[in-house]
Amino acid sequence: MARHDLPRFGQLMYASHASLRDDFQVSCRKLDVLVELAGKIRGGYAARMTGGGFGGCTINLVENREGDSFRAKMAEVSERATGIRPEI
Repeated sequence: MARHDLPRFGQLMYASHASLRDDFQVSCRKLDVLVELAGKIRGGYAARMTGGGFGGCTINLVENREGDSFRAKMAEVSERATGIRPEI
């Protein structure tokens, strides 16, 4: 972050999520889907689960100027994928 290298920081966030999912097995399919979707939305650099695991929350690294559109698109695609409208 100090180097303002958001793409690299995003890679590290994805690696962190993969470790939580694979090494510690504290993620769940719905969180994994949210993380996958976040990277496909314009302005999204990365996502990972946060909190205690086993469902709950993701944190997303998003380009500031894309925040509103990211939020709207994320709500739409995640509800379609999981059947749950997220609180963002």
